[in-house]
Amino acid sequence: MSAQEPALRFAGLDLLASSVLLLGAGGEVRYANPAAENLLELSLKSLQRAPLPELFVNGQELAALCAQALAHQYADLRQDLVLQRSGREPLHVNSIVSALKEGEGGELLIELRENVQQLKLDREERILDQSQANKELIRNLAHEIKNPLGGIRGAAQLLERELPPQHPADLTEYTQVIIKEADRLQTLVDRLLAPHRRPHIVGDVNIHEVCERVRSLILAEFPAGLSIRRDYDASIPEFRGDMEQLIQVVLNIAHNAAQALQARIAAGDAEIVLRTRVARQVTLAKVRYGLALDLHIIDNGPGIAPEIRDRIFYPLVSGRDGGSGLGLTLAQTFVQQHLGVIECESRPGLTDFRILLPLP
Repeated sequence: MSAQEPALRFAGLDLLASSVLLLGAGGEVRYANPAAENLLELSLKSLQRAPLPELFVNGQELAALCAQALAHQYADLRQDLVLQRSGREPLHVNSIVSALKEGEGGELLIELRENVQQLKLDREERILDQSQANKELIRNLAHEIKNPLGGIRGAAQLLERELPPQHPADLTEYTQVIIKEADRLQTLVDRLLAPHRRPHIVGDVNIHEVCERVRSLILAEFPAGLSIRRDYDASIPEFRGDMEQLIQVVLNIAHNAAQALQARIAAGDAEIVLRTRVARQVTLAKVRYGLALDLHIIDNGPGIAPEIRDRIFYPLVSGRDGGSGLGLTLAQTFVQQHLGVIECESRPGLTDFRILLPLP
């Protein structure tokens, strides 16, 4: 078979969004459509350098599927695979392997589709693990800082009292600097510990009351140049939750959005959208729910800087000069206390924070 023959036989597959590869009996790649090159991040020429299973750390699973298909044990084989790649993120795919010809020179047609749902679950699990690690780190670090801080502040106060009456005024200034910096660090530690100390007060919550309260607070602070558009689904039922915590969650995100919109506020075309919907059959923290609140806080600002996009929920990470980096950490903690998740998509001109909470 000439090198051009597979490309001619399967030229129509170039138009497919799913990834398709043609393999010889030995696993060598004879053809790959552009979607397959894009998914595997390898050109056809690179794919042809070795049998396809050898391109993955755990390629034996794919090789076993190919062997079964060649033996015609099944008409086609469908299986979810996690393809491990050296130095790169693993690929979660749905695979369909079909044999085209019988005999030793048989060919295989493989279709690969990225398993978006599995990727989402893995990302949520990673966020939950990360959040739990952050909580433990913050608690331990805060308690380790509090004790010496009290000692430093007390020592500075005693030192100030022991200074002789004729001492230079700048010595008192130095002790005051120590005391004020100790107080500033104490305030920061208290803010870090606040989400874990505050009691969870549960009652009936109407999410649109939460949104309207936040809307009025933001517009009071930014009365000109900013519009906050409502896009509500009035059929969303009330649910059990802590209303004050949820107000804080939405307010922190919306306030960050308003601050990121300063240039557009000056131009008069800044917009924040509060959108509520019902999501069905949603998995949150490995638990399946029939109904969930799907709340979006969308702005038309410059977007989140790529270098901090994956770390915005970490403590003390801020994309704004002078920001404490605690607002989104607090929001994530409160949402997780309601058994929900926060997701974020951002690009220039559109940043979308999505909050999912289980509904009764």
